Amino acid sequence: MITIENITKSYGSGAAQNQVLKGISTTICDGDYVVILGASGSGKSTFLNVVSGLEKADGGSVKYDGKDITKLSDKALTKFRRDNIGFIFQQYYLLPNMTVEKNVRMGADLSGSRNYNEIIDAVGLSDKMKSYPSELSGGEQQRVSVARALAKNPKILFLDEPTGALDEDTGRQVLDYIGKLHEKLGFTVIMITHNQNIADMAKTVIRMNSGKITEVYENAQQKTAYEIGW
Repeated sequence: MITIENITKSYGSGAAQNQVLKGISTTICDGDYVVILGASGSGKSTFLNVVSGLEKADGGSVKYDGKDITKLSDKALTKFRRDNIGFIFQQYYLLPNMTVEKNVRMGADLSGSRNYNEIIDAVGLSDKMKSYPSELSGGEQQRVSVARALAKNPKILFLDEPTGALDEDTGRQVLDYIGKLHEKLGFTVIMITHNQNIADMAKTVIRMNSGKITEVYENAQQKTAYEIGW
């Protein structure tokens, strides 16, 4: 379980200081599928960065099964992320001089995993193993980034607008792979998006506005990527 207590985060100083997170508290259960909704400037990206350990909070705590990652040294925090967390961003961040197989294997090597071929197959890219990113469509590149993140066998998968650069058909396909792999492997999903329709796929929805959580609710029934609007 992730327990988030009174998290604050500001940028700048003095008169130019901007408080982005204003005392956020919530809990996220193991294996949950969470979508965080909010307009641009609501603080959702900063919230994701702080909860995942990419940035440090100014105040408050983020506890994973009781372990407060806000108290960790930079070295210990890097190890925590490597051992527990996968990331998928709107930008694919693939290494252009590496094939699909090598990009995904790079993720697997971080945790000593050897099942990366199964993950590549699971996202439908077995026939692209020897292809380079420049030879792939945008959707295929995002699926490589999904495979690379999951090849680590993460306990928590953080996603920052993963379909933001994709068209509808490709976006649905990527979300479908993520949903099926979540169901099969049981990792926790925490995804931020401005697309309210994607929230219908979640078990838990968190709404943010002006640096605060304004609503938390659970969907009575989760929809698939092909059942939601767009």
